[in-house]
Amino acid sequence: MSAERNAIPLILTAIASVIVTVGSLWYYGYLHFAKPEDARLLAEFTMLKTVPGEDVKLSLEPARQVAMCIDGVLVLFDTQQKGLSGVLVDDRKKAVRCAGQETPQEIK
Repeated sequence: MSAERNAIPLILTAIASVIVTVGSLWYYGYLHFAKPEDARLLAEFTMLKTVPGEDVKLSLEPARQVAMCIDGVLVLFDTQQKGLSGVLVDDRKKAVRCAGQETPQEIK
């Protein structure tokens, strides 16, 4: 005997599963909905120029950010807020390049 199934409970279960999965990923920080105001200054940085014969005094406590060179650009990752990262730029919004790596070339 072939009995017809009601598809509405299956569809509602699928929709509820997607909503619960997205909500759980967002709650635990694995999913972030970006807004235009999220692209803001994360931290202020200052470059200390070294002069021969002068000592530079630094704090023993490290910064919250960790830098990595990715595709020739210096990318900062925040160690306290999971998933928070940014590109180090100068005052004219030009990306700071990494030394010793080829910079990406514009494809024409």
